[in-house]
Amino acid sequence: MVRLLNIYTISAFVALAGVIYGFDVSSMSGVLGTEEYKDFYGNPLGTRQGAITSAIAAGSLVGALSASFLGDWLSRKVAIQLGTVLWCIGAGLQASSNSVGMLIAGRIVSGLCIGITSTLVPIYQSEIAPRKIRGRVVSLLHFAIAWGILVQYLVEYGCSFLNSQAVFRLPWAIQSVPAIMLFSGLFWLPRSPRWLASKDRWEEVLHVLAFLRTPNSDINDPLVLAEYKEIEEQIRIEREMDLSSYRELFSKKMRRRLFLGMAVQGLSQLTGINVILYFIVYVLQSAGISNTLLVSSILYIMFIVATIPTILWTDSWGRRSSLLVGSLTIAFWLYVMGGVLARYGEPTQAQNLPYTWTIVGHPAARHTVQASAYLASAAFAMSWGPIEWVYPPEIMPMRIRTKAVSLSTATNWTTSFTVSLVVPLLYRKIAWRLFIIYGSLNVASFFFVLFFVPETKQRTLEEMDEIFEHGEPIWRSFRGIRYTGRLDQLAREIEQGKFVHRSVHVELCDNVEPNGHANLVE
Repeated sequence: MVRLLNIYTISAFVALAGVIYGFDVSSMSGVLGTEEYKDFYGNPLGTRQGAITSAIAAGSLVGALSASFLGDWLSRKVAIQLGTVLWCIGAGLQASSNSVGMLIAGRIVSGLCIGITSTLVPIYQSEIAPRKIRGRVVSLLHFAIAWGILVQYLVEYGCSFLNSQAVFRLPWAIQSVPAIMLFSGLFWLPRSPRWLASKDRWEEVLHVLAFLRTPNSDINDPLVLAEYKEIEEQIRIEREMDLSSYRELFSKKMRRRLFLGMAVQGLSQLTGINVILYFIVYVLQSAGISNTLLVSSILYIMFIVATIPTILWTDSWGRRSSLLVGSLTIAFWLYVMGGVLARYGEPTQAQNLPYTWTIVGHPAARHTVQASAYLASAAFAMSWGPIEWVYPPEIMPMRIRTKAVSLSTATNWTTSFTVSLVVPLLYRKIAWRLFIIYGSLNVASFFFVLFFVPETKQRTLEEMDEIFEHGEPIWRSFRGIRYTGRLDQLAREIEQGKFVHRSVHVELCDNVEPNGHANLVE
């Protein structure tokens, strides 16, 4: 357990990137209903407000695409630091904006950071984590996102009592705090061992693995040497193939993995969660609920709590099961929201509201919509929320991982941009029908996962080829493919002195110490 402390500590710290992402999610929802925001920016509605909200997704799309190059060139760690610098610049532009145009520009710059970090942080976490806790470790990113959403929302709620432009400027300026912390702390964290291996920095690979896997950084530990060998073998095979990473990315062999990564990220944004998280104030107002700022905070608290079971048990119950159950649960609650709004709602008379359909009276109906929004967001937090970050990095081979995850994350942000842009307009045009559409999309996602998404729990990153090239058909086994234990077998061979290293960089001595640890000579 002691040796896992390094993994959890490092992964939790880099998950500060998730706090930044969470700040972005609620950076608008907490100020949309304030008079100061409406007065200063001319009460933006429909497409105009959609453009402001979606600007950060547009920047994130560019950032995600650039992450493939930056992550391989600068390393995951340094590229994440670059992203935090961009975030601080964007936060400054937003906090000092004097027009809608400047606000949008600031959100685009901030989006560059979100695109870079949301691509590279899950990769970094996946590459430092052992297979048995990889899902839990990467799920910390979503947990941090949930905390970021709540903290920023509470800051905005507190600032809403001010009688000045500080109502929105102060929360936007405070966004820089986690970015500064992440930038500074990364100087003391190791680089990804798999990135180091791709650069032939083998001695550093061994020492980083020892630091991550053992309590006393023992480079002779059998499990450390077994993982070292597995990484080395994977790198050697990849280089013998002598393929261009871009050519292989779109090759027939990798097409399925790339499509699955992009599909999981894209479908996560079609669950309807953006309507609830970004525009919860509009949803609650149309349900006839007052004091929406305080009531909305309950949703964000539930979002945090609902993430905890997935962090603890996703490596036991699997990615596939989480997505299947989550899709049906989210669909059910969205259908309830749409049905109740349709049955008890009526057209509004005012023309300057962000909604055109509202519930008048019927307190039970109002609270049903409220509770359904809470439960739909909780279902997302237990399923699609964490898994969308876990799944794409772990199914991609090292040689194309950053490029493939970059495209997957770009799909996320393309979908998010489109949704954020059109939802304010659609909510005014089709009202309750929007929830019926999203419910149906979740049902479609259920069948997609059922027939096309294989289970990946308990497998090392280097073993993913076996799942996609030699695994049994998905429909034969709901639980997916069992772990083969190859890494453990390598460790046992090392302890027994049967291991022969193929590398010219590091090789084992003929003798083995009494404690079972093999000596290393360079």
